[in-house]
Amino acid sequence: MNAAVQFAVMPEIRPRLENVDWKAAENALDLEGSAILPALLTPDECAAMAGLYGNDEGFRSRVVMERYGFGRGEYRYFAYPLPDLVQDLRAYLYPQLAPLANQWNQRLGIETDYPADHQSFLDRCHVAEQRRPTPLLLRYGAGDYNCLHQDLYGEHVFPLQVAILLSEPGRDFTGGEFVLTEQRPRAQSRAEVAPLGQGDALIFAVHTRPVAGKKGDYRVNMRHGVSRVRSGHRHTLGVIFHDAA
Repeated sequence: MNAAVQFAVMPEIRPRLENVDWKAAENALDLEGSAILPALLTPDECAAMAGLYGNDEGFRSRVVMERYGFGRGEYRYFAYPLPDLVQDLRAYLYPQLAPLANQWNQRLGIETDYPADHQSFLDRCHVAEQRRPTPLLLRYGAGDYNCLHQDLYGEHVFPLQVAILLSEPGRDFTGGEFVLTEQRPRAQSRAEVAPLGQGDALIFAVHTRPVAGKKGDYRVNMRHGVSRVRSGHRHTLGVIFHDAA
């Protein structure tokens, strides 16, 4: 990979993640299907990551959302090898989330068990021909939005993913709220807006999650998207743990 595409700042991500109150994060994920890790990245790191978007090297594809009915705006999938920051986020976030992912599967009666380290999970994806990396950068301008969706790329899906807001609300853009919806059986959909600041990381359910009911756990369906950007430009880093077919 061209040196210009590599991340310019070498952050110490692992110590930051070790200082997270993971019990509180797990409780939030169990109750609401999402949890915020405040200021995981610094403003300089956010700016450096957002600045990668204009490079042609380091990405495997570019998607213009309007062409496919996904919304308006665009995003680019990183190619392997990933920038160091993205690689570290994948490697160090995954083992914190795998125990909860396994608990969710047990509660839902799903036999899949996730290994403790991310590389072992990627090996499983690659054996199933899911070899294309899925971390991505998203860019929105005024009037752009992202329709509600789920990031499913093949047979093997890790049930949690992370979005990190790289732009500063109110300064770089207005509008563009991160929206989550939850569909419970025989009920209207519930929407929630995640109040993100620059550098905040949002952990959220990819597609389904268990919810405790009077007769035991039941499955709810989750989707996520971005409301219309009113002004400016909004950049986001998406960290997805399964690769694509």
